[in-house]
Amino acid sequence: MFTGIITDIGTIESVEQRGDTRVVIRTAYDLATVDLGASIACSGVCLTVVDKSGGSGPGWFAVDMSGETLRRTAQGDWAAGHRLNLERAMKLGDELGGHIVTGHVDGVGEIVGVCDEGDSKRIGISLPSTLAPYVAAKGSITVDGVSLTVNDVADQRDGSTHFAINLIPHTQAVTTLGALTVGQAVNIEIDVLARYLFRMEQYRALTR
Repeated sequence: MFTGIITDIGTIESVEQRGDTRVVIRTAYDLATVDLGASIACSGVCLTVVDKSGGSGPGWFAVDMSGETLRRTAQGDWAAGHRLNLERAMKLGDELGGHIVTGHVDGVGEIVGVCDEGDSKRIGISLPSTLAPYVAAKGSITVDGVSLTVNDVADQRDGSTHFAINLIPHTQAVTTLGALTVGQAVNIEIDVLARYLFRMEQYRALTR
């Protein structure tokens, strides 16, 4: 379980094909406090630490990614040199500063607009029709692991949906989102509450 509040920006050091895909990520985390088997959200994808550097202080950790995970997430994310938003799993008693995030990517969005609004940036994102019912103005959404508020929503004639988010300077500085460009793919996780409400409505319609 995560909150969508990013605590480090990691960099992919290497990618190796070995059945599954082994990805080694450089981080500022104190690796002495990260156990093998721990969960770390990497740009919104919950992954398991399978190896790590020794000693304390900054270093690297490794994760294994299945073909299913690679197919369902933004393809440009998993290459050497790419920067990732990192968040360690929350502990009981931690402050819930964002919203409840599972680390299970629901789909991939595409950046369709970037413009400055004062010191902030307004980002427009296109979603496939399968995710359109789950997005509402002033609701929560996770973009590349970052908990954000939806500013507004515009449904398109082709069934897709465009929504806009606002990035304040702090968010731009402590996440990778400040460098987003038009055409870039991003990992999207919808609000878990929206997922259950939609399922309840589906079931209610079937049982009427």
